[in-house]
This record gives sequence, C-alpha cells and structure tokens, in this order.
Amino acid sequence: MRRFLVDRASIENVNVVQQEAELEPPPNVVNEFNPNEIETNELSNILQRKDLNIVNAMELVDVVKARLGTMRESGWNNFFADVQGFCVAKSILVPNMDDEIPVRGRSRAEGRTITNLHHYRAEIFYVAIDKICVEMDHRFSEGSNIILDCFSCLDPKNSFSKFDVDKLARLADIYHADFSDDDRGTIRDQLETYVLQVRRNASFSTCEDVQSLAMKMVQTEKHLVFPLVYKLIELALILPVSTASVERAFSAMKIIKSKLRNKINDVWFNDLMVCYTEREIFKSLDDIDIIRTFTAKKSRKGHLPRNFI
Repeated sequence: MRRFLVDRASIENVNVVQQEAELEPPPNVVNEFNPNEIETNELSNILQRKDLNIVNAMELVDVVKARLGTMRESGWNNFFADVQGFCVAKSILVPNMDDEIPVRGRSRAEGRTITNLHHYRAEIFYVAIDKICVEMDHRFSEGSNIILDCFSCLDPKNSFSKFDVDKLARLADIYHADFSDDDRGTIRDQLETYVLQVRRNASFSTCEDVQSLAMKMVQTEKHLVFPLVYKLIELALILPVSTASVERAFSAMKIIKSKLRNKINDVWFNDLMVCYTEREIFKSLDDIDIIRTFTAKKSRKGHLPRNFI
C-alpha cells in the first residue's frame, strides 16, 4: 500500500471540490506504501520460479495470510507512522486525521461527515487488505490448499517428519486418471514400506527438497522398487509447471503464432515454443555446434565451408 495515501484525497474529490466552491480541497495524503508489495513480494517471486519448491510455497502462503491478518488487526499505527515519515521526507502535507470530510456517495444536503482517520483507515487501508486476502483465497482455494498440503508430506527434511500415508494416499484418488484401481488399493502398503526404508537409508538424510529426493530415488533405483511413490513425486514436480509456467507459455503462443503464422503446423509450433520458453538455455549453445549437428543428420546438396568442419 505504499501507493495509497499521495494525492488520494485530492484525486477522489477533485470534481466535487470544483463544483462545490464553499468546500476547501482536502490536503494531499500519502499514496506511496503498498502492503501487497510488502507482504506478497516473496510469495510472488517464489511462485514465478521454475524450480518452485511446493513445500516452501505452501508454508509461504500460510505465512503471508497470517501477516496480512496481523497487519489488518494491529498494523495501522506503524503503517501510518511510515507514511508520515515518507511525507516529511518528500515535503507532502499530511491532513489532520481528526478533521471531518463529507461522506462519499451521499448527498451533501444530508450533512453527513466522517473523519479523515475513518476514511483512510476503514475505507482505504482495511479495504485494500481485504481485497488482497480475497484474491489470495481465490488463487489458493480450499481444493488447491488440500493438494498442496498433501504434496508437502513428501518433504524429506528431518527424516521425513511430515510424511503422512493418509494424505499421500488421498492424492491417488484426486489424480484418479494416473492411478488404476489396483494402484489405489496397494499404494498405502507401498508408502508405509517406503518411508521405513528411506528413514533407515543414510543416503536420503542429505535430501533437502522434493527435487533432490527424486534424484536420490533414481540414483539408488528406488524409483523401480516404489513406482507408485515415485509417480507421486513426479506429480509434485510437474505441479508448478501447471501454474506460472503455463501462463508464460500462453503469452509465448501469442507472440509466436501471429497473423502471418496462423497456419503453422503443430510439430513446428511445438518446436518454436520450446525454443522460445527455454531461450536462456538455447542462448548458451554454440551456433556452430548446432549447424554441425543439423548437417550430420543426413547428406545434403550443399556443403559447409571448411572452417565449420
């Protein structure tokens, strides 16, 4: 909300003030503090990462919600002190919070007024935080939180302290298309055997997240011994791809499939999408190596210059 109190009052009431000459225009107030920016920057950054750790994301969502709730209940005084400090530094006039102003949306003939304190705290500060909370509840609905909570049980930290057979077995019902009836009937036994074995295996004590757990499963060939558990780990790893990365992919589609390329076939389109979305990887490749690899696939009429061979 460091963007909610410079020129807020004057912006909201400028038309009314021009029409009602007898009223003094309200003084400038600070519009340079954004609680959304403060509380959710870390969450936004981690959700945009391709290597998103599902456990960290789940924990951060809960922390951000708690901090927003605390800020709404008892954060106004500190927030207003920061705003006043900003105003003094920028030579911005801060109104007297006890002064009364007309109620917005009501006829002035009624003579109803409210204080500046009520306007900026109840009608702006609280409303802004409430909107952020509503948006977070929409983005992280109960169903999404259940899935994230279940996947967080795969966290290998502290000797798999969060491991919960019931929650992980529930994922097999949620992703019913990936698990057969036989799989759903045997996954509990496999999970119980799996957690006992990895807790006794010292090599798994070095795992810090789901990514490192998947790598260790392959290195020790446990993915062959516990295929259903490994499938859950795979689902946990591809889950981030179905959030932020998909939005990037749709943005890339609009850039690649333009009006001039509206008849491009699916195979060529998919190849271009991979090159565009993973452009940082392709930038690190040597063009000469790409040309040599392409040329070596089959004989061609044209020949490369000697310096390419």
